[in-house]
Amino acid sequence: QVQIHESGGELVRTGGSTTLSCVVSGRPFNDYIVGWFRQATGKEREFVATISWSGSMTRYSESVKGRTTISRNNAISTAYLEMKNLEPEDTAVYFCALRGGTSWANPQQAQTYEHWGQGTQVTVSS
Repeated sequence: QVQIHESGGELVRTGGSTTLSCVVSGRPFNDYIVGWFRQATGKEREFVATISWSGSMTRYSESVKGRTTISRNNAISTAYLEMKNLEPEDTAVYFCALRGGTSWANPQQAQTYEHWGQGTQVTVSS
């Protein structure tokens, strides 16, 4: 059974940075695409970033592109989301998700991911 544990959520000031971690156990990590999604209070869950099995392909939402980096280290079954120049609008619970299979099609779609973590809170103060 796949287990996902996110960490790194914190309270940061506008303009600050944070790095979230996603540690996976139970199945071979490189079998999965990793996605990061977020959900702010009262809003729907939205796509943030995703990375392919080897890390050779990435995709970002327009709202975070240019100030966010997704990465992964398959040797330690961990994915990361580094965010810079944080804004109050980035305040949300951030979720790590895994998608199996061999297709890279539509990796920004949350419904294509079958395993989800519990989330970690990022709060950006103005």
